[in-house]
Amino acid sequence: MKKYLILVLSVVMACSNGSFREDEKSIETVAHFDADQYLGTWFEIARYPNWFEKGCVGVTAQYTMRDDGQIDVINTCRKDRLDGEISVAKGIARIEDVGKLSVTFSPWLPFVRGDYWVLGLQDYQVAVVGNRNGQTGWILARTPSITVNQREWAHLVLENAGYDPTQLIDVMQ
Repeated sequence: MKKYLILVLSVVMACSNGSFREDEKSIETVAHFDADQYLGTWFEIARYPNWFEKGCVGVTAQYTMRDDGQIDVINTCRKDRLDGEISVAKGIARIEDVGKLSVTFSPWLPFVRGDYWVLGLQDYQVAVVGNRNGQTGWILARTPSITVNQREWAHLVLENAGYDPTQLIDVMQ
């Protein structure tokens, strides 16, 4: 019963989350995506506000290839401070198409999946990620910070996908 209640609340909250992109603008993923190069650790540089990362700082995502061709996802956040309590979310991603992944953090409910679309990649050092409905989006990097030029590039990728970069929040690393 408790798991069912968590699922219902998660779906309701996800559906009520606003969009950060213009629906009428097309959204494209990267033309080439090499999952092996994407694997490893990414630092969250900036994100659009969402309920599931409220208060998270020092956020990282670790991607590891599984034997079945899917990808293990381990998202780690610290609550409110860089030395705050650690929270970990484990999920599984599968590649749906070039640059299009779907992720579940509820393996016991495999049909509850979220889009994870890679909108831009800069030498597999900086990534811009979003989803088709514009409710989530991130700037990720292999290092805890990025250059001004990398940030400008990421904003341009987001703008081209219809996102409003002014609504991003920076993530303390």
